[in-house]
Amino acid sequence: MSAPFSSPQDPHSYARPADVRVHHLTLDLAVDFSTRTLAGQATWLLEHLAGSSQELWLDTRDLHIDAISLNDPAGPALAWALGAADTILGQALRIELPAGAGAVCVRYRTTPGAAALQWLSAEQTAGNQPFLFTQSQAILARTWLPCQDSPGVRFTYDATVRVPTDLLALMSATNPQTRNPGGEYTFRMTQPIPAYLMALAVGDVAFAPLSSRTGVYAEPATLPTAASEFRDLEQMVAAAEELYGPYRWERYDLLVLPPSFPFGGMENPRLTFVTPTILAGDRSLTSLVAHELAHSWSGNLVTNATWNDFWLNEGFTVYFERRIMEKLYGRPYADMLQVLGNTALHHTLAELGETSPDTHLQLNLAGRDPDEGLNEIAYEKGNYLLLTLEQLVGRSRLDTFIKEYFTRHSFQAMDTESFVAYLRHELLDAEPGLEEKLNLQAWLNKPGIPAGAPPVHSTRFEAVEAARQAWLAGTPAADLSTAAWSSHEWVHFLQGLPALLSSVQLAELDAAFGFTHSGNNEILAAWFPHALAGNSPSVTEALEKFLTHVGRRKFLVPLYKALLAAPNGRHRAQAVYAQARPNYHSVARGTLDELVGPPR
Repeated sequence: MSAPFSSPQDPHSYARPADVRVHHLTLDLAVDFSTRTLAGQATWLLEHLAGSSQELWLDTRDLHIDAISLNDPAGPALAWALGAADTILGQALRIELPAGAGAVCVRYRTTPGAAALQWLSAEQTAGNQPFLFTQSQAILARTWLPCQDSPGVRFTYDATVRVPTDLLALMSATNPQTRNPGGEYTFRMTQPIPAYLMALAVGDVAFAPLSSRTGVYAEPATLPTAASEFRDLEQMVAAAEELYGPYRWERYDLLVLPPSFPFGGMENPRLTFVTPTILAGDRSLTSLVAHELAHSWSGNLVTNATWNDFWLNEGFTVYFERRIMEKLYGRPYADMLQVLGNTALHHTLAELGETSPDTHLQLNLAGRDPDEGLNEIAYEKGNYLLLTLEQLVGRSRLDTFIKEYFTRHSFQAMDTESFVAYLRHELLDAEPGLEEKLNLQAWLNKPGIPAGAPPVHSTRFEAVEAARQAWLAGTPAADLSTAAWSSHEWVHFLQGLPALLSSVQLAELDAAFGFTHSGNNEILAAWFPHALAGNSPSVTEALEKFLTHVGRRKFLVPLYKALLAAPNGRHRAQAVYAQARPNYHSVARGTLDELVGPPR
């Protein structure tokens, strides 16, 4: 095992872990749905790394600090102060420590508008019960927990959470599988994690086992569908282990959240949060689960040191995800995912601008919300770098490198400079000229896609492209051979259509394939922009239903953009957004307020 990583000063954290670092949390919280607040105490065990330091610095944002004491709630009071408020970073909490202080206890309350917390009313859920879930990534853990909110700081934790007796509480830790009649739940996470992987969910959910170490939680009405959709979960975990080593987190369970969840998934250890938009009925969208599972190695075991290094989490995870899907469903299936990912990458490059520094893998997000770096550059350009490396050194050598990388750096943070040094030592320096062939610095610190990147190709998409061309040349849509297509083929078909189709063409496609009323959210999200561009009146009701029901930002942003570009679009977009906004998480609202404009 290599020496513990010492992270650079994180530009998105006030914490000073090089002086005093937290290493274990005891959390005690009460969940109050009537006030939409959490209240309780966080007790941090401390490690003094700079002997002269007499201060602990924590990150907070919109927290009410009630009291701070030494060791436990009954201990002597400690002096503390909150720094000036910053709209992105929140406020520094500076606590004065006596010499050798081993622990501090912070009594606090969250605010109803805490950005990490989504409080859903009973009417917004399938079970007609209130629901709470957190989304801590990137720097939102500080809105519900005073912490050193940097991915370079890891800690273990135990927690006690009290909730209404008719609801179940879950965390990124050991979890109950049945409800406690008293409404009190205890949790333990014995592996150290960064703050962005702290997670809490409270709702009317039930559990279905899928294997001895995997299972799924969901609202009772959703649970049978979810259990069927994810029945290959154990095979996914086994396939991942065959590739890159043992699963280190004991259990791997999923929680299917209500549709307002702003992301496809969140890789909270032991309990991945997933969107219900992947419940397609045919397991065609479960590559998202493979992605979140891959994070159990890439990101959760070896973590980006700061959000400037986010590609180290996501580039490896996308590559790993597609290797899992290839192992389960074959190379032609995985190739479809590569092509779709590459299409998304080029779309993002076009949006950001081919020369934008935001298209570098290594970012400079100081002074900006790190959420701005959570896009396809980190995911797909990072993956593309690894595909290029695979082409140069061969899959076997790259697999050996990746497996050893995860093993050597488990439960540690990694920055880009340290990774490059490791890559050179373990792989590149063994072959003269290899780094130049890879064009490594261009990938990391220059815009766009460097020369030498291998082309991506899908044989299954060849048939899709032939069908598309046949239809455009006059073959009736109903005569196309599409019966065996997966959702990936349909998305590729729709993405390749001309930007403007006539109302007759739109009506023919919809009559043949039922796009407007598809139960597959990926297909809907690819279809609606065409229908809007063609001013098709038949999609109005379906689109508004989609936008008011689904909170996944990946879908919302392009659909609102398409709506804004349609005739009378701004008025329509603002009207729909005013109705839908209460259902969206703050992460989505922040993006859409800027795009559409906040409701008046």
